Amino acid sequence: MSQDMKGIQLLGQNITDFGDVLTPQAISFVAKLNRLFNKTRIELLKKRKQREALIDQGIMPDFLPETAFIRDDNTWRGAPPAPGLEDRRVEITGPVDRKMVINALNSGASTYMADFEDSTSPTWYNAVSGQKNLQDAIRGTISYTGPNGKKYSLRSDVKLSTLIIRPRGWHMVEKHLVIDGMPCSASLFDFGMYFFHNARTLISNGYGPYFYLPKMESHLEARLWNDVFNVAQDELKIPRGTIRATVLIETILASFEMDEIIYELRDHSSGLNCGRWDYIFSMIKKFKNDPRFILPDRSAVTMTVPFMDAYVRLLIKTCHKRSVHAIGGMAAQIPIKNDVAANDAAMAKVRADKRREVTAGHDGTWIAHPALAQIAFEEFDAVMLSPNQFFVRREDVHVTASQLLNTNIPNGTITASSIRTNIYVCLIYMEAWLRGVGCVPLNNLMEDAATAEISRSQLFQWVNHSITTSDGILVTTKYLDSVLDDETRALEQTGKYPKIRRAAEHLATQFHKSSFSDFLTTLCYDDLVVLNPNKL
Repeated sequence: MSQDMKGIQLLGQNITDFGDVLTPQAISFVAKLNRLFNKTRIELLKKRKQREALIDQGIMPDFLPETAFIRDDNTWRGAPPAPGLEDRRVEITGPVDRKMVINALNSGASTYMADFEDSTSPTWYNAVSGQKNLQDAIRGTISYTGPNGKKYSLRSDVKLSTLIIRPRGWHMVEKHLVIDGMPCSASLFDFGMYFFHNARTLISNGYGPYFYLPKMESHLEARLWNDVFNVAQDELKIPRGTIRATVLIETILASFEMDEIIYELRDHSSGLNCGRWDYIFSMIKKFKNDPRFILPDRSAVTMTVPFMDAYVRLLIKTCHKRSVHAIGGMAAQIPIKNDVAANDAAMAKVRADKRREVTAGHDGTWIAHPALAQIAFEEFDAVMLSPNQFFVRREDVHVTASQLLNTNIPNGTITASSIRTNIYVCLIYMEAWLRGVGCVPLNNLMEDAATAEISRSQLFQWVNHSITTSDGILVTTKYLDSVLDDETRALEQTGKYPKIRRAAEHLATQFHKSSFSDFLTTLCYDDLVVLNPNKL
């Protein structure tokens, strides 16, 4: 074993299939990042718990007085848009399987966010093969032949979407790589492997290594990413500032620190994104013990409800004040085949959503399916005549802490049907995730971890506060267990869901305060871990 590889154990199977990804040099690079920054990552996760404890004591989030000087300083700006990120009006997102990578890059969207997080189940195979797929795509050699013999490759007649990578969040670990006796940070594994193999090639292609950063709760977590970026660039002798990162504002706590997050990343910042589904999940999770924050069925929690509207307005104002992109949220709809009326209604919702976003001042938006690209482009092109709307400063916006926390939804209801739907969504998604599939078409929507998280956390919230549904049912653990059993047996009888019993076992634990998990992904992750010691 070389000196560089001491203390490193590679425990994932089938590493010989991906020798050009799991090279000693790349593993050593990831290990160096982990040794430098994992301790800080763990300390920051402890700070999350400490802040949550304060909330449970009734100490509510507010804008930080110690960073007011950052918010009040009107002179500083984020980095100028990097090559390929000047115009981001339509961004497609999806997992990192080979077919998806090809189709997304060919989609005509401005950018493609290749997702190692919410839409990828982090099996070892998915984590490493995803790196291989992106490596091949960047070098222009990627191709795929489907089971039916159909061939896929990158098109030469269209401009390929600019590639952006979303690594897993700070809360995740990669147990198939152990460094000095501890699992590697999944964030640093995903980032480090991608950056090491592809940064120089991306730069030579006229672009750069671009990232989306998920699940952050404070500017200190953004500072950690910035430190990682600086070290990584120095190690590869790439100029600092070459990396660009867009931060998903998808936690309620991060919404109070938007200026500070951009500031910490300012030499690498390419803006903020409204991660709206995870944002709703965060609102439920952080205030799960406070009855003032009980939310109705998720269909009632639209972008126009008070806390969502305040968050969007503040995000746009903050980004444009700092001359960086404000990207809108996900349109989760997918085309509905064989039902013209239903498809037209779904596409009308997408169109209205994108029109609202561009009119509000967003510089771009997200879609989950290539068929939505035309609608999104039409709505943004009609309003946004330049590459961005940084000039829409929204100086009329003055958002207070109480507005960010205003969950008053007068017409929202909780029904027995809502409960059954949430259980069904959780079961279907968790079962697929346990089989290694991270996004699932369901009820004409593309469900990923974020929407499943809303369903899971709502079930906990409703039973935790013993709510009574609008149709008169008292929500108890016994009642939820009964519905869970009904839905599990019905799905089991179809023969299509081999992991459904295991999914039900995990979900049943989430109705109890003592066993409620911060994330579905951490709850279920050990089921994906298959250890097989390898020599390095």
